Amino acid sequence: MSDDWAARRGLTAILITVPELAAYTHRWRSVSRSRLRPQVALTELIPPHVSVLVPWVAEPADADVERLTAALAKVEPFELSFPTAGQFPNGTAWLRPEPFDTVRSLVQTVYEVFPECPPYGGEFLDPHPHLTIASSTEGGPTVVAEAQAALAEVAAPVVRLTEVGLWREGADSVWRQFGAVPLGA
Repeated sequence: MSDDWAARRGLTAILITVPELAAYTHRWRSVSRSRLRPQVALTELIPPHVSVLVPWVAEPADADVERLTAALAKVEPFELSFPTAGQFPNGTAWLRPEPFDTVRSLVQTVYEVFPECPPYGGEFLDPHPHLTIASSTEGGPTVVAEAQAALAEVAAPVVRLTEVGLWREGADSVWRQFGAVPLGA
């Protein structure tokens, strides 16, 4: 994995943010740092989220938000849970969103509306929706085992997904929300 797309600054993204999981995931995300943004812990860099599309258009215009709104009008709000943990081959540890097929369908709907914005800069054209709890440098089997044990003891909060957030990375590498688009509107 090259992450060339992620080395760029000032990216925008469409995210399913789940701040309700911040306290639950803090034990892992507070000690994990992005390989490309090592100066800031994941908890300070961006809230817990599932990426829908990153990078998105560099300068989102009203027409871009309208395209997204029209596409998501067909997606009804739904309950979202995170019952299992896993990891990618590079070591990144994650929680799996459920219902997985519904999340994947939402992601695919957005990709189809923005074909000019290949997911992950074209590096992963069929990405696996996930909520990162530890980056590739701090993840791995130990974190996955800890997460599985934590999930078995106390389930992660269930949230109702009613919108996706529009986010931009600042010059300080911290991501900030600048808008939202409702589901089923």
